[in-house]
Amino acid sequence: MTTEMATALHTFPAAPPSPPSTAKQSEATSLVGERLNPSRPLHSKKNLLKSYPLPPQNGIKSIQPQDLKTPDSHVQRDPRLIRLTGVHPLNCEAPLTDLYNEGFLTSEDLHFVRNHGHVPVCEDDQVLDWAFSVEGMVQNPFVITVRELIQDYDQATYPVTLVCAGNRRKEQNIVRKSKGFSWGPAGLSTALWTGVPIGDLLAKAKPVRGARYVCFEGADKLPNGHYGTSVKLNWCLNADRGIMVAHRMNGHALHPDHGKPVRVIIPGQIGGRSVKWLKRIILSKEPSDNWYHIYDNRVLPTMITPEASADLPETWKDERYAIYDLNTNSAITYPQHDEMVSLDGNQNTYKVRGYAYSGGGKRITRLEVTLDKGRTWRLAPIEYPEDLYRDAPDGDELYGGKMDMWWRETCFCWCFWAIGIPISELADASDIMIRAMDEGLMTQPRDMYWSVLGMMNNPWYRLVIHKEDRFLRFEHPTQPALIPGGWMERVKNAGGNIANGFWGEETFQGEKNIQFKATEAQIPMTNPKVKRLVSLAELEQHSGEEEPWFVVEGEVYDGTSYLDEHPGGATSIFSAAAQDCTEEFLAIHSENAKAMMPSYHIGTLDQKSQAALAGRAAEAEKDVARPIFLQSKMWSKALLASKVSVSSDSKIFTFSLDHEEQVLGLPVGQHVLMRLRDPASREAIIRAYTPISHGDAKGTLEFVVKIYRASAAQPGGKMTMALDSIPVGHFVEFKGPIGKFEYAGDGLCRISGKTRYVDRFIMICAGSGVTPILTVLRAVMEKEDDTTECIVLNGNRREEDILCREDLEALVDDGSGRATLVHTLSCPSDSWKGRRGRMDEGFFRKYAGQPSSNDESTMVLVCGPKALEDAVLEIFADLGWDDDDLLFF
Repeated sequence: MTTEMATALHTFPAAPPSPPSTAKQSEATSLVGERLNPSRPLHSKKNLLKSYPLPPQNGIKSIQPQDLKTPDSHVQRDPRLIRLTGVHPLNCEAPLTDLYNEGFLTSEDLHFVRNHGHVPVCEDDQVLDWAFSVEGMVQNPFVITVRELIQDYDQATYPVTLVCAGNRRKEQNIVRKSKGFSWGPAGLSTALWTGVPIGDLLAKAKPVRGARYVCFEGADKLPNGHYGTSVKLNWCLNADRGIMVAHRMNGHALHPDHGKPVRVIIPGQIGGRSVKWLKRIILSKEPSDNWYHIYDNRVLPTMITPEASADLPETWKDERYAIYDLNTNSAITYPQHDEMVSLDGNQNTYKVRGYAYSGGGKRITRLEVTLDKGRTWRLAPIEYPEDLYRDAPDGDELYGGKMDMWWRETCFCWCFWAIGIPISELADASDIMIRAMDEGLMTQPRDMYWSVLGMMNNPWYRLVIHKEDRFLRFEHPTQPALIPGGWMERVKNAGGNIANGFWGEETFQGEKNIQFKATEAQIPMTNPKVKRLVSLAELEQHSGEEEPWFVVEGEVYDGTSYLDEHPGGATSIFSAAAQDCTEEFLAIHSENAKAMMPSYHIGTLDQKSQAALAGRAAEAEKDVARPIFLQSKMWSKALLASKVSVSSDSKIFTFSLDHEEQVLGLPVGQHVLMRLRDPASREAIIRAYTPISHGDAKGTLEFVVKIYRASAAQPGGKMTMALDSIPVGHFVEFKGPIGKFEYAGDGLCRISGKTRYVDRFIMICAGSGVTPILTVLRAVMEKEDDTTECIVLNGNRREEDILCREDLEALVDDGSGRATLVHTLSCPSDSWKGRRGRMDEGFFRKYAGQPSSNDESTMVLVCGPKALEDAVLEIFADLGWDDDDLLFF
């Protein structure tokens, strides 16, 4: 055992401090003694061996500033944690070196956190009364409180390493963006868990014949229901698996982020199976049908793209792709990233160190190190601190639970390895790579298996060695979250192919460099000559309509010169002024738009200002009592109240606003941005839509949406399929108004801020493109003294595809003769009495004709598929129409 490891194992801090006891806690203590008092750590006063490690002492946590205005404002956290998903919900890992330096056990301060939503509130005086049920296919369903769990059942304590299935995902995201955020190699932690083996609870419930799965459900309410998942019943009945319902972590009552007051602990399996804030245990014949069990924690086949995965429900439900047991994995912790080692010092040998783990109870049996890309290997000694707990005497207790581990052959924890390597050998090498093997002889693969969720990433871990003057500098593959750095990012930015099996370098020994298509091209959006730092104060000076600046990925852009050219109108840029619009920009804009960005790049927002801007966005309180729903610079949530089919592929979605008297606040002809989260990755999907409800309608918001489902010919529409999949009661976010066109009535139009009067509209639409046409038509026809004429040309395939038909025909048939409506179908039925055929040149020549000379009184409004818009542009140009007379929504 190394000196460093021995220190980590045998340094015992003082017992963690006990907070003042509440009356409720005193009552609990009097009921069954100290074991029920969640305010103090517990251990036996006899036979306490000094041969196994105790946890590090917790530090001083506090409510972090970025959490103050979120639903997690009651949760104290350590500021060292690296946040992976912005401010909220919290998903974080510790700095890798800090995690390793804590030793075998991890303090609750630095234990990684994977939250899907906000942390449920459970006050200290409510802990013992928290109840969960055991139900389903059992003879004796029951409800049990935490008090009864502690009082009525024998307790066990043992160490378990929990690992997020996304550990090391950042590496996959650099090769090609997966549908998940960027974990580094510290998405794992080890703690002593105290609780009741689940087999004891199931023995009381008595499963009935046919039950095969145990489903767990937590109290965390999420957009798609409560978080839940399942594992096999026979695993729960097997004491060797070690599955427990835990109420203590490292001797303390559970921290809110880690499941307060009670959670499931499933050793050897991915962390997503260990449900926190436990409320239900359900025995069933089939695996859980919970949304998060189906659309999370899967390794889909590598050829399935993020786009294609959006409409593969049967693939997602296929249990062959579900992840349970962890795979074999390892990482190097020393040398650290960017660590420098002198070639001229007194040090002749460097001790390379790190961790390894496997799943399903399997033990790591070897850790191999190579300095020549796998031609030759050397063995590193392995230490298994978990074994020290197996030597505890019979009856020895730790934190109120028996440590009866001597009989258990399974391994639940990570192990450590270290190997001394002469610095002269490191100087001659270009990299250090490692691989681990478990007792099933499963070895980490050389190459990455990329998958759409980016989970279970476990190729050889590689450090690059740089020779700089008389020093060696070591470079890890990545840095977590959005932290820049790492050889993978560097190689990709330089144009190297990191998916080719040769780490982006030249081939060696004449091997063929096979090119894979996994790597996506990086489009630079910055001007390398721009070195200016911008402060938040300077950014805020450009928050209006004069010289609007905005931020994308920490870089500052000046949108002033693009106001007139922006396809969405100047309003789109004004709404982003002095805002971080990274998510919106990347979700909406094409590669062509990204390639234009260097022209508008003016500087980089300094780090302090970036943090302040993110915090300001998180703290922005939305006034739900405000009379107008839409906000130009903030997202507002509305709940889905209903969805009604109006054709085989179209539905009306109705949303409830904040209160019955609230109006949308959308000018005629403008649109709103709608934001949803991808079902699997929670990444933003943002599209612009025009509601069919009146702009002054109170309390509700309606859209008609055509659902573009996937087929053999096309992948399907991300937004429409996601919108169709959400249940009633789910929230959707809206922002606006946006758009360059507005109809103010009596023929007055505003286009990109410029006014124009028209006497006639030619309105061309197809499918769901009818919605902006309908709003303008309605504004004209519902005002009796508006003399503007309207010709509506609506093309569809079949009669059932005509959306908003009754509304259109009611407006046109008002008797005033101001409007004409022409429907044409390309695939009509025999009973169709209207016009047949596509909207082609002959059609437009008949119903639109050529413009009058020097006539600016007619405007053509177009909304529909791109093919229609392209055809209109070409045909109307041939007919002599000016581009300024055509407006495409």
